[in-house]
Amino acid sequence: MGEHNELRVIPGGRGEGRPEPLWREALGDRLRALRLEQRSTLVDTAGRAGISPQYLSEVERGRKEPSSEMIAALAGALGTSLSDLVAQVAESMRRPAAARAVVIGGDRRIGTQVQPAPVQTFVAPNAVLLAA
Repeated sequence: MGEHNELRVIPGGRGEGRPEPLWREALGDRLRALRLEQRSTLVDTAGRAGISPQYLSEVERGRKEPSSEMIAALAGALGTSLSDLVAQVAESMRRPAAARAVVIGGDRRIGTQVQPAPVQTFVAPNAVLLAA
């Protein structure tokens, strides 16, 4: 964010005094969650999307703001549509931070409860299915 030194964070309407997450951060969180739910690596997912693993890592960490074409390629590589991905990100931004799910090592953690992550199968163009 060094190139935008004049920008200031203005707290959002959550009533908690904390700013809302940036779109690129929420998008990155959702992309990483989808990738981990599918037990796919950065290298595999990036290869299907036609980008470098380093770039995908930056996107997942919310450091890069990808173009709409890049987001569509990532959605396809993860077996979802652009509209579904956008809806998922928007929904995650509507939920309070405490209710957001985080996928860690194949487990979905919500608060202190641990539930097994669902295994999803999908068919996408140029996709390689991985055995779990």
